[in-house]
Amino acid sequence: MSLKDKKSSVLVPIILLLIAMLSIQGGASLAKTLFPAVGAQGVTAYRLFLGTIILMIFLRPWRKQTTRTPAPGACWWLVAYGLSLGGMNLLFYMSLRTVPLGIAVALEFIGPLAVAMCSSRRVVDFLWIGLVIVGLGLLLPLRQSVNGIDPVGACYALGAGFFWALYIVFGQRAGANYGTRSVALGALVATIIAVPIGVAHAGSDLFALSLLPVAIGVAILSTALPYSLEMVALTRLPAQTFGTLTSLEPAIGALSGLIFLNETLSWMQWMGLFAVIVASMGASLTIKRKTKLETVEIEKGGVVLDK
Repeated sequence: MSLKDKKSSVLVPIILLLIAMLSIQGGASLAKTLFPAVGAQGVTAYRLFLGTIILMIFLRPWRKQTTRTPAPGACWWLVAYGLSLGGMNLLFYMSLRTVPLGIAVALEFIGPLAVAMCSSRRVVDFLWIGLVIVGLGLLLPLRQSVNGIDPVGACYALGAGFFWALYIVFGQRAGANYGTRSVALGALVATIIAVPIGVAHAGSDLFALSLLPVAIGVAILSTALPYSLEMVALTRLPAQTFGTLTSLEPAIGALSGLIFLNETLSWMQWMGLFAVIVASMGASLTIKRKTKLETVEIEKGGVVLDK
């Protein structure tokens, strides 16, 4: 393979991954426009319900898998995985009601970042922890100001990060027993929980046909398109490179909020975002890897991709 071909083989998946991240944050921006009509609870129901249909069509979890037999009681890992997926989506959208998109994504990132750093106890990891603390200090509403962040919304975002951490832990267990089927089955569990909550909040407005095109757009931008592109990128990029690039998501979220929602941030909030991004990149680059990486878990609002 020539040098030009090697560069092309790396550049293409990187571009696909960047498009995927733009799609996810664009979907979140579009979802926020539905809040006045059906609320965050209704949007969560839309995304999970329509996203589950898409996943069912493409993954077909009813097919038999002869290579993998679930262990006794494995269904409870699947239920826990689905509940964490539903909680993560619901709390993230609840945070978007009052918190700018980029900041909500940065606060949510604390969850998986904590899980990653818990696997190592080296001195360099304390540097990343310190950067996270600095970032939180700049992002969270520790003082009253024009650019202060709503404390309730910030707690929702941190809660979404907590469920994201649980999602990773339970997703590993569910994936080990059900393989790629766990993605669709977990989404089904989350949908069963989220839809009644959405109906209770939005009532008959949730079934308005005029909202369906936007809801489908949210599902496609937030689920179908980005995860298809990420699957291609994941098979062509090292896991470390993949994790480092996805660390840019808070910045992409902030830019999406600025472009689509007119959400402006103060320079201190941009510094807080930068601190979280650097900590996430640093953890991805220096984390102690297993010698045999059998699965790589990527979460962007509700999917685990098996490599």
